[in-house]
Amino acid sequence: MNKVAFLSTALLAMALAPLAGAECNCLWQGSFDQVQGETDLVVSATVLSTRGNSIDLQVDQALRGGRDDEEVRVWLKTGDYCRPEAELFPVGSQWVMALYEITEEVPGGFNPGTPNISYGRIGDYQLSVCGGYWLNRTGDWVTGNLVDAPRWSREVEMTPVMLDLVAAFVRGEVESQALLAASQEDPALRDLMLDTRSFLRYGPEEPETDSPDPDSD
Repeated sequence: MNKVAFLSTALLAMALAPLAGAECNCLWQGSFDQVQGETDLVVSATVLSTRGNSIDLQVDQALRGGRDDEEVRVWLKTGDYCRPEAELFPVGSQWVMALYEITEEVPGGFNPGTPNISYGRIGDYQLSVCGGYWLNRTGDWVTGNLVDAPRWSREVEMTPVMLDLVAAFVRGEVESQALLAASQEDPALRDLMLDTRSFLRYGPEEPETDSPDPDSD
């Protein structure tokens, strides 16, 4: 390694060393149902890519604010910023996120030498770790610190809740008690209700039968 490269590496290590030991201090703000209303954007989205302490999201459904199918950049943990680690959100994973827009520059928040590690750019978004600001999504179902869940708990024991119900809550069409009831439903009873709803909507499935042989008697 030449002297210039060694010096650059040493300076970068020195610059990042204080950040590596920095810790976030914040109070728990509540479950998703309590915190989402104060944020600027609520989306159901898929992680497209990661870079430094940021992730790019493909918005599958804009629950409040934004537009379907747009891409948004979300800045995560670095230094003492109270945000989750980027490693929690691998490419291809699906989430519901309640995000705050970055509206002003922060002194010392951007280092030209490490442009992929920063506070974030104006117009992008940040995700807080101080509440249930994100939920795991698998297809049309979500789990996580949705409603009336223990503080700081991310893997909450619950029945998965339909994304459509969460979207209705965000729009103000149902109360948080509906989320709580759905999260406490017996899974077998829930599946039976869904099957019944499908039956009433579409009727019974027709059994497959072999086509008659036109040459048979």
